[in-house]
Parts: sequence; structure tokens; C-alpha cells
Amino acid sequence: MSSETSPQSPERKPRVAVVFGGRSSEHAISVVTAGAVLRAIDRAKYDVLPIGITTDGRWALTADDPERMTIADRSLPSVEQLTDAADGGVLLPVTPASREVLYTEPGAVPKALGEVDVVFPVLHGPYGEDGTLQGMLELAGIPYVGAGVLASAVGQDKEYMKRVFTSFGLPVGPYVVIRPREWENDQAGARKKIVDFAGEHGWPLFVKPARAGSSMGITKVDDLSGLDEAIAEARRHDPKILVESLLRGREIECGVLEFEDGPRASVPAEIPPVSAHDFYDFEAKYIDSASGIVPAPLSEEETRRVQELAVQAFDAASCEGLVRADFFLTEDGEFVINEINTMPGFTPISMYPRMWQETGVEYPELVDRLVQAALRRSTGLR
Repeated sequence: MSSETSPQSPERKPRVAVVFGGRSSEHAISVVTAGAVLRAIDRAKYDVLPIGITTDGRWALTADDPERMTIADRSLPSVEQLTDAADGGVLLPVTPASREVLYTEPGAVPKALGEVDVVFPVLHGPYGEDGTLQGMLELAGIPYVGAGVLASAVGQDKEYMKRVFTSFGLPVGPYVVIRPREWENDQAGARKKIVDFAGEHGWPLFVKPARAGSSMGITKVDDLSGLDEAIAEARRHDPKILVESLLRGREIECGVLEFEDGPRASVPAEIPPVSAHDFYDFEAKYIDSASGIVPAPLSEEETRRVQELAVQAFDAASCEGLVRADFFLTEDGEFVINEINTMPGFTPISMYPRMWQETGVEYPELVDRLVQAALRRSTGLR
């Protein structure tokens, strides 16, 4: 299936629906990201329609009010705080024949909100960043910012992400996966699998949800006594868990952005050790505003190498639009890729926009390039 981007009448600006929130544990960070995008997008160039997805999955019209979409006094925002109607819902088109968005309320005639030309999905985690929303938009024939169905799914599932990277010759660290059925049918056997992994690679281990982000649900486990609690915390976010060995070295990140002539890498950044936290966890990232070093203090050769690997990871997973690639620079001088994020955080303190700002692409231009890249693409096979 393929549908071309609908032509714009000369008097109408392209309409961008910014979709955010969602059902995942990263709901609040998605709201913060959306606030930053809404603040930066060029209103002289685009019409903007903010659409929030509540924690129970309802699509809602929300206030276009970025100032309310921030973390204030350690309090996290939500879509529910931005919408007045408890029962109203937004309906996107379901066929390529129309891009008309409707608003419905019980007992009322649906109200047309106009056509949408491109969707900017700033959803993080399952039910948005994982290919589910992307599939719906493909069926509707609506262009959208960022990775397609396959790349989104690969980027969300850390096991298959690592399998793809390995198949393309990219270096990954040791890991083991515990699938839902393994834990539910034989906890002792699953636990032994992890202990055997620790026997081979050593403690500490990192136990994490296989399909979550923003460092949600990750626990550093120093010995066997903390293993069950770490498994329970990871499974609170995802029944499938990933266990990784500790890689000793420096944490390096690099952004990739789609330009007219293909993907390019930003200057890299370094995430230094955070004294108040065991590792770069959710609170360090978003609550305590731990800051990275941009650009990373690397040699020219190290910078060139990590940029090269970041673009290779982008291509290996068939990504589009943008990616943040996270690496470890080990003590023996080798880069090991940890993961990619196909919709990295866009909060004011997020590393992705900071890296591109240092590279020469300011935040408003970054948002504009992503929208323009989406408008250049057709939906369907490409």
C-alpha cells in the first residue's frame, strides 16, 4: 500500500497533530516532551493540533499550553490535567481517503476538526513508540515523524534490537532474556539462568524491562539477595525482562537526524557518573536534572568512530527521522552499543536536542526538519 502526501492548497499551512501522553509508564515524560515541541514549533509555518492520550487510552483534545506541561516541584504532568471534557474523544481517520479529524461527545453530533497533514508522535514506550501508533497511521495514510513500524518495534524491544545489531556486526554487551512464560512456569529455572549468567560475567547485573525506556524499572543488583526484588520491579513494567552485565567504561550518546541527503550524526555527549544515584536512572534524568557533557571529551578518532556507529545503528534498524544511540566506551577503548531510542526525550534538559544544538541545529530548526522529513515521505512501503 502506498499513498502520496496530499498536496497543500497555497492558502493553507500544513497541519501538525502533536500526539502525546499514552498508556505507558513514560506518560509524564511524553507530556513534557510535547510541551517542548509545542513551544518550539513555528506557528507562522504550521497549524498545530495538540492531542493527548490519557493513561486509560482515551484520545482527548487538550489545551495548547506548554507552560502546564512541565515537571514542577517534582510533580509530573498528565494529559488528564490538560483536558476539561471527561467523555469527549478525538477520532483520527481510518482510511487514506480522508485526513479529517473528528471530535465526539456522547449524545452529540461529531464535530469536524479539519484535516491533519502530518502527525508528530512524541509518545515514549509501549502503545506509541513501539510501532502500534505507526501502524495505525500507515493504515490511515497519514505521514508521521520518526521511525516506521518495523524500526519502532525493533527500537522498543531491547532483545531484538540487540539481535539486529549483532547481525549487522555492531558490538553489543553480554545479556540474557527471561520471557514471560519462563518466569511464570519455572521461577527457579529462570532465576538459575540469571545466576549462571552472573557466574560467567560477574556481579553487579542490571535487571530491566525489555520494552520500556526513560530508565523505568531498572535495578542495579549487586548480589543474589536483591535479584527477586529487581525482577519484580522490572516485571511491573514489562513481563519480559532483560539482564545485562556491567560494562565498565564511559557512557557516550550520539544523535542521528535525517537530512535531505540522508542521516547525519551529531557531536556526541557523555553522561558522567552521578554521585547521588547508582546509575543514570529516571530520577537522575528528569527529577534531579543530571546533566551530560556536550560535546563529549573524546579524541577526533573516537568522535568519528561513535558517529559512524550511530549512523550504522540507524540504518541497521531501518530508522527514519531521528534516533539517539547510546554507547559504552570500554576501558580497552572499544565502543559497545547499548540501545537506540527512536523517539528520544525532547525535554529542555534532554540530551538529543542539546547534542544537535552544539552541532549547529537549534531546537526550532530541529523540530522543523523532523516535520519536513515526514512530509517528504509517503506512507506504505518505501
